[in-house]
This record gives sequence, C-alpha cells and structure tokens, in this order.
Amino acid sequence: MPAVRISHGVLRIPRYLEMVQQGIINPVAEPLVIQRDGATAILEAGNAPGASAMVAAMTQAVEIASGLGIGWCSARNITHAGAVGYYALEAAQRGYVGIVMTASGPLMAYHGAKVSGVSTNPLTIAAPSGGDPLLLDMSTSTAALGKIMLAKDAGTSIPDNWGLDDQGLATEDPASVKTLTPLGGPKGSGLSLMIEVLSSILVANPVIAAALEGGTARMNGLALAIKVSAFGDGAAFRNEIDRLATNLRQLPRAAGIDAILMPGERGFRTAQQRQRDGIRLATGTHKRLTALAEQLGVAAPRPLEDAL
Repeated sequence: MPAVRISHGVLRIPRYLEMVQQGIINPVAEPLVIQRDGATAILEAGNAPGASAMVAAMTQAVEIASGLGIGWCSARNITHAGAVGYYALEAAQRGYVGIVMTASGPLMAYHGAKVSGVSTNPLTIAAPSGGDPLLLDMSTSTAALGKIMLAKDAGTSIPDNWGLDDQGLATEDPASVKTLTPLGGPKGSGLSLMIEVLSSILVANPVIAAALEGGTARMNGLALAIKVSAFGDGAAFRNEIDRLATNLRQLPRAAGIDAILMPGERGFRTAQQRQRDGIRLATGTHKRLTALAEQLGVAAPRPLEDAL
C-alpha cells in the first residue's frame, strides 16, 4: 500500500505491545487524582497507557475549569500519549480552550550538542470556533520521531535536517537517526526544556536530569482547560475566531500556495477523507501489524479493496 504521513496511529501499536511486555506500560493501571488545590490537580497515572491517562487529565482540567474558569491537571508517570492534539480537542469541543504538553526522556539534541539531551516534548493548543476548532499540534523537534519511523517503514529517505547519526552528523537515512534536531535550534530546545519544567519538575517528577545521570526516564503530561465563557460571551469568541481565520485566508498567497490553511485544517480534511476512503498504510507498517496479529491470534482487518 502507498505510504502517507501517519506518525501517531497504528504505526505505534507494535512498540506499545513491546512496552507492555517490558513492564513499561501497565495496561490495568487506573489513573487517580492524588491532590487538589484550587484550580490545580495532580493525577498519578501509575504507567497507565498514555491515552487513558491524558483523557483522565483533561477531563479533570475541564471539571475544575467549569467551576473556577481555569483548570490545570498535571499527570505524573504516564506513558506515550500518541497524538496529543486529541486531548486539547476534547476541551475545545466542550467550549474551552485546551492546552496539552507532555515530557519524556532524551530524544533530541539540546542546541549546541550532538547527542540527545532533551525530548521532543509536544505542545498543542485548541480553540473553539464556529466550525472546526483551531488546533496547533506541534513537536519541539524539526520533525516528529513518528515521521522518521514512518519513513523507515516506507523505505524512503528523510531531509538531512531532521536527525543526527551516532557521530552527530546529519543523515538522510531514517535507520541511522540516533537523535532528532530541535525546531529552530535554540527555540525548539528551549521550549522543550521549559515544558520539562512545567510538566515534570513542577510536580517533583523530573525526567531529563534523572535520565542524563543514568536513571530511568519517566513521562509526564499536563492538561490545561480555559473556560471561554468566564471571559465573555462564548458565541462572540467563536465568531471572532472565524473572523480571524477568514481574514488570514484572504491574504495574498505566496507562489505555489493553493490555499492558506489554519492550524489543524489540513488534519481535519485528511480525517474526513480517510473516514470516507480508508487509511493507507506504509508497506512495512502493514507487514508488522499482520505479523503481530498472527502472533497474538487476532484477526487482522482486511484491506478495503478485499472487503467487498
């Protein structure tokens, strides 16, 4: 099957299963709120699947914000949370601005270093509008690790500014990448560092320093919900978001640009198309999933062209 950019979906299933087998993910852990103080809460995930933990964290943040106007929930000891934009959207679809960050072990070079020193700590912000929310969902690296994994599965090369090899040199071979490069140099690594401060050090669960000293890297998350109606009329806010987007879309376009898109717009369009036509997988991803299905005695989904 032809490859498309699917960096945080079923591509990750083999690694998640491996993490369960290694004891990194506890599939039966139940995330629990262990502390509440005003508009803040701390949730102990106990190495639960990252998606379960971050859904619980955003649910708690929205619950707090519903009464206080703003809610902050720090999630300690999560595991890989997938596409973090999902959790911010959960807030936006309920009329809140959602902000999510996650912090993990060293994967990315700190600006000036040739080895991993910080992580690709993602940041996502979602704001409700009259239509699809605005959704910024970004990694602090030049490219997400999932995109490099996808290129490896697809057997394609990558731009030489995405990653460094074991000698600290730029590489176009996804299989040779040992560390990722920070987005915008010091900007990306500095943003990643501050996400570590907010998501990890603030709740006494440091990740980076412990890992660089030879310890086991943890993972933490942060969900923040802001009640739009606490600041004014929610409908007026959504109208202004639409007005802003309309004016930006009408700006003169640069050469070769067909349309000016808002944050998340391409993703929403792609989701609609894939719901209609199905999702194409890289050949390597399909083979690994099929092999896992056979190994675990699970029926693999049949390709759409064979399912009629």
